[in-house]
Amino acid sequence: MKRKRGLFISFEGPDGSGESTQSTMLAKWFKKNEMKVFKTKEPTNNIIGGIIRTILKKEWKVDLKTFALLFTADRAHHVNSEIEPLLKKGVNVISDRYMLSTFVYESDGIPVKWLKQLNDPFPKPDLTFVLDVPGKICVERIAKSRFGFELFEKEKQLEEIRNRYKKMKKILPNVFIIKGYERTPKEIHEEIVDIVKKHL
Repeated sequence: MKRKRGLFISFEGPDGSGESTQSTMLAKWFKKNEMKVFKTKEPTNNIIGGIIRTILKKEWKVDLKTFALLFTADRAHHVNSEIEPLLKKGVNVISDRYMLSTFVYESDGIPVKWLKQLNDPFPKPDLTFVLDVPGKICVERIAKSRFGFELFEKEKQLEEIRNRYKKMKKILPNVFIIKGYERTPKEIHEEIVDIVKKHL
């Protein structure tokens, strides 16, 4: 039976792990195979997403709960205006970061239970790919790709975030930890495609 609802896929991992590269490669794969696809990201490009980015760039400081609530508001708008309408139309949606990022990045000082309650109304991804990369390699990649570091982008923090992803993989269904280093982007992409094909 043909799938009526689109497949919802999210890519996760520490900053510099390659989730943006892999989400783009997968979107191209869907298009190449003549399947409807929409690639998006969080934080979004709307007003709330812009506020979040100013915090990530250390241009504005807020407490952790305010930060989590901003992400929740951004996600609510994202889900209602883009993700859900597209999934209902049969479009496959790929998000560069989504719910698991919240549990991993914001649980340092905030109870996971509270974060789960905030995110409970939102749809869970059908597939979540976590790019597993050591903090040291992430920092090296960030340094090569752009000028300056954002909030959370220190080797020790990124290594802790990497470990948190592994610990929290059971929070959502169908979370796949993908080795994102010592392999070419193409090799990583091929492993991801093999998993996606089984869920189409």
